Amino acid sequence: ALSGMTKMETIKHFWNQYPVLSNWAVLALGMVIILVISAWNVGFLPLQWLALVVATVLLAGLCAWIINWE
Repeated sequence: ALSGMTKMETIKHFWNQYPVLSNWAVLALGMVIILVISAWNVGFLPLQWLALVVATVLLAGLCAWIINWE
């Protein structure tokens, strides 16, 4: 069904079908990028980085869910 779509049409279709999930993905990506830039020189261990990234992605999901409240 999606084979004839261009990449942009596929992204647009996904965005329209799953708005909360799309918002979550975009917000999580931006927040993780900001986290990495801000804390790069702190000296976190790999497990600490993992915990921070997981917490950031979960927080982004909560924010996306709250944004979609009507």
